[in-house]
Amino acid sequence: MILGAAKRCFARHGYTGTTTKSVAAAAAISEALLFKHFPSKAALYAEILSDECEADPALTDLLERKPSTTTLVELVRGMVQHFLHIADGPDQEDAQRLRLMTTSHLDDGEFARLLYAKIEKLIGAIFLASLERAVAAGDARPFSGDPLNLFWFAHHTVMTAALTRLPAAPCLAYGKADDLERQLCEFLLRGIGLNDAAIASHLGHDQAAGADKTAIAESA
Repeated sequence: MILGAAKRCFARHGYTGTTTKSVAAAAAISEALLFKHFPSKAALYAEILSDECEADPALTDLLERKPSTTTLVELVRGMVQHFLHIADGPDQEDAQRLRLMTTSHLDDGEFARLLYAKIEKLIGAIFLASLERAVAAGDARPFSGDPLNLFWFAHHTVMTAALTRLPAAPCLAYGKADDLERQLCEFLLRGIGLNDAAIASHLGHDQAAGADKTAIAESA
């Protein structure tokens, strides 16, 4: 009941224009009762976003796959596609969420921490299991630190790339969106530890056509 009322309020007034008082009124409950379930507006909004992610058929299908190198590649590709298409979306809802996430890092960090926790709970297990299978298959090198950090490194990289495309005039001229998607996928997969042969096999030969040239440039 609270989440339903909150969704209506956020949709109508946005994050900034919505208050816990207005959500409580829309749900016909007291604000004190709302706080028993959600300690803040940020927690309420993060829960809504988590519910929306869990209801996404494409993500549900991906999370139900068997852990493997292919699943790992598809996780990275899906993340890249999601972030890069935010600026091209028919509405600005996702763009506002990205701005909110960025602002949270510069403020008290509450919303960002909550959302990171939701993301880890949703995706962390399949990422780690797929990375383990990729290492066992010889498709990726072992990582000496916390392997979940590899996911966050990838997430933060593509999130920052997406930020450059939010303004009407992009901050950086990365070039064609399709080229950027391929380059980001290759860059992130190498950073995660996949070798070029695995990238070419699982990402697709068209996506990894410039793998050798890129590797030479990185070595230089």
